[in-house]
Amino acid sequence: MKAIMGKKLGMTQVFKEDGRLVPVTVIEAGPMLVTQIKTKETDGYEAVQFGYGTVKEHNVNKPLKGHFKKAGIGAKKYLREFKVSDINAYKLADEVGVDIFEEGTTVDATATSKGKGFQGPIKRHGQSRGPETHGSHYHRGPGSMGMCSTPSRVYKGKKLAGHMGAVQVTVKNLEVVQIDKENNLILIKGSVPGPKKGLVLIKESNR
Repeated sequence: MKAIMGKKLGMTQVFKEDGRLVPVTVIEAGPMLVTQIKTKETDGYEAVQFGYGTVKEHNVNKPLKGHFKKAGIGAKKYLREFKVSDINAYKLADEVGVDIFEEGTTVDATATSKGKGFQGPIKRHGQSRGPETHGSHYHRGPGSMGMCSTPSRVYKGKKLAGHMGAVQVTVKNLEVVQIDKENNLILIKGSVPGPKKGLVLIKESNR
């Protein structure tokens, strides 16, 4: 599987060769470094662990310092594992960049969405509001809370007010519009979840 970690820089727009304007999200993807190779003999499964992002040495605990020292690289901010078709193709401290993707291919983008705090059912679930005419005393409430004598309770899963955002979101089948290998930038058509400078995981689409 082709995958890479990156940092969301923001949105802009580019023009294609036929003159069409395309809104894109700019992501500074990679380079990632191989920090560990997991095998069935030692770990029970096969995967490759990558590190991304710089962090000061004194902000890393001793176990991670030893982990990075064993791999022969400096401290990294993020660690993620990916299943690959052939683990023998990777070695410790190998570098993976945006050149693993090609323009025109489709990818899936995973990130933590922006936190909105405590929100009501209208903003959180898109419910309709009550009448705004004179005499109405019900405007932005959650609506009917259930029947009277039967079942005399509120069904589980009812859409109510609560904490909105700050969850993992995956947007699938996004087109790779442009790749800048020199600056480690990848331009993806449309919006990608998460705030600016947030971690984004880009994987090749399997659909």
